[in-house]
Amino acid sequence: MDAQTLVDERGELWLALAPLWLEREPRETDYAHMVAEIERHELSLRDLEWIFRLELAPVMARHQLSVAGEWRSFDDYQLMQQLVSHNLRLKGWRRKSWALFSGLTTMMTRHRWNELIGRLMVERGETP
Repeated sequence: MDAQTLVDERGELWLALAPLWLEREPRETDYAHMVAEIERHELSLRDLEWIFRLELAPVMARHQLSVAGEWRSFDDYQLMQQLVSHNLRLKGWRRKSWALFSGLTTMMTRHRWNELIGRLMVERGETP
């Protein structure tokens, strides 16, 4: 998959889910936007979990651990470049190693992720 295809297929979803890694708790509007974007992409919960663990968390966790000022001034274009670069290299041993260590990279946002999944399940009429 080339960079433009990644941006076209995942870009809006990645940007919608990025607030999960902010130093503040996501607002109701953030969660509503995330749920709407997930529904637009028609992703299963399993696919969504792997997007969270392999595509987003390795890049976003670095920003979460950096100085807060750097995150506030961060722009979408730079974030998209980093996400695309990471995902283009996500093959073979890199994919396996990120899958192995994904518990560490998602640990600080897991409670927010669980909240989002609960809201998504309610939206879909499923029992959380």
